[in-house]
Amino acid sequence: MDDFGLHAGINDAALRLAAMGRVHAIGCLVGGHAWGKESSGLLRRLDADGIDIGLHLDLTEVPLLPGSRRPLSSLIAASLLRRIDAPAVRSEIRAQLDAFEQALGRGPAFVDGHQHVHQLGVVRRELVEELVDRYRGSKPWLRSTRVARGAGVKDPGGWHAIVKPRGIALLGSRALASMARRTGFGQNRRLLGVYDFRGGAQRYRDLLAAWLRAAGEADLLMCHPSAGLHEADLLIEARHAEFQVLSGTAFDAMLRDAGVTLAPMSRILERPQGAA
Repeated sequence: MDDFGLHAGINDAALRLAAMGRVHAIGCLVGGHAWGKESSGLLRRLDADGIDIGLHLDLTEVPLLPGSRRPLSSLIAASLLRRIDAPAVRSEIRAQLDAFEQALGRGPAFVDGHQHVHQLGVVRRELVEELVDRYRGSKPWLRSTRVARGAGVKDPGGWHAIVKPRGIALLGSRALASMARRTGFGQNRRLLGVYDFRGGAQRYRDLLAAWLRAAGEADLLMCHPSAGLHEADLLIEARHAEFQVLSGTAFDAMLRDAGVTLAPMSRILERPQGAA
């Protein structure tokens, strides 16, 4: 689950879904308005229960350092042109990792990116180099945005769930995977859960069923639920729809029908290849 720390409704959803056994990884926005001592204390308890708590690296919404924030389109363009200020990005990465470590008392179980910025050119290099320097003994896993075969093909909302996942993956999934292999970082196999945040609870329920049917070992299902209101959150209707479905009584039956068992990715990646 993404965006913990952005606002209280997201934090509440994360805690409730984790307690229900329906969320096994929580990505933290350490610059968010709802990030603080109280929320990090709750995360420590989830950490002790085996939930993967990670850093949701942010360069587009609430980064920590002055001048770090920029629109996603501008960041992508600068990445493609290799015009990103690498030292400035490295400083922001360090600041966010420092904030995470201060709150949790350890490094992140995983690192991914708000709007997938962790895989962009220059950003991925600075991130991986910093992680190698910091966590030689226990490396976090890194989110892969590789597309799951068959996911979204029967999307009731049209072509968005086919095109958008592939567009995200093209922004750096292969390069990040190559870098991860060279430096010894684990990754999820494929990414599920990408859509255009439209259609309400019924469409999300249909999409979720399709994603679960397409899921395989070590695939990751991304989600962005919220249990509360927030007037400045442009995705709040979609977040409510996701929470309604993920917390609903039908979710366990959806898992059984798809033959899917949920578990923390760190635990899955520790298994011998091919283990059930």
